[in-house]
Amino acid sequence: MTSVLDQLRKMTVVVADTGDVDAVKTWEPVDCTTNPSLVLNALSDPASEALVSEEIDAGRKAGLSAEAVADKLTVAIGARLTELVPGRVSTEVDACLSFDTEASVKRAHEIIEDYAARGIGKERILIKLASTWEGIRAAEQLQKEGIDCNLTLLFCQAQAVACAEAGAYLISPFVGRITDWYKKSEGRDSYKPEEDPGVKSVRAIYDYYKSNGIDTIVMGASFRNVGQIKALAGCDNLTIAPALLEELDRDEAELPRRLSPENASGVAPVTMDEATFRWELNADAMATEKLAEGIRKFDVDHKKLIKLVSERLH
Repeated sequence: MTSVLDQLRKMTVVVADTGDVDAVKTWEPVDCTTNPSLVLNALSDPASEALVSEEIDAGRKAGLSAEAVADKLTVAIGARLTELVPGRVSTEVDACLSFDTEASVKRAHEIIEDYAARGIGKERILIKLASTWEGIRAAEQLQKEGIDCNLTLLFCQAQAVACAEAGAYLISPFVGRITDWYKKSEGRDSYKPEEDPGVKSVRAIYDYYKSNGIDTIVMGASFRNVGQIKALAGCDNLTIAPALLEELDRDEAELPRRLSPENASGVAPVTMDEATFRWELNADAMATEKLAEGIRKFDVDHKKLIKLVSERLH
């Protein structure tokens, strides 16, 4: 019997939810991602030390600020990852820009230009933006320019519908964080995969997209256990942390396909203007709280990264 991971790869694009070079080499994902938390980890990773030192030294010589060097470092790690995966590397726009469309677009252009200076074309990169109304508008503008986007911190149908209307290349609905919220709210220790709120959310989004011929890729993210992953087998993409990839690789059970375009229910399309988006997001306490929390946490890690770079610059 082949492993669950090998079976999964036949029906879903497997993405590594890590910026760790050794992990990417081990698991050979199609795509991978960077975010402030993952770049922070690279600063303490001996395998990345040479790259980190080189970027900090170059920044010092150029008289760059700690923030500018942190930005360069993020792209440098992304550039290294492009050498290891055949597909895309997602690179995050600063969380503090999540409510500023113009500044998000400007930052995205800087990221693409930095990659280009390193010989990497925009076709290898996904610009990662929070699924706020402003982030989705930035993605809409960037997609029209041929810059593909990954809309992250996505917790509800309203966000998914707005992303589809904006022509986003890919969305990352967060399974585990949804489940975390409901466990706390309902006083539960666990859910069976079929009743898991995070799994059900992604299944509903997938069904809506396939029912309406939407090309935007659905990439389930933020998994807490392999049961959640198995319950979404067949989803377009799944981004999985190394520990869970290892668990899937050891498992030799049969993996049935759970999601398929042929099984779409035919649910009718809806339109999502700004007022409707804000109302529906506001009406969903889980989505409102997890979106705000996610932005805050990424911002905290971005500030930590700048602080660590600053200490090494001086």
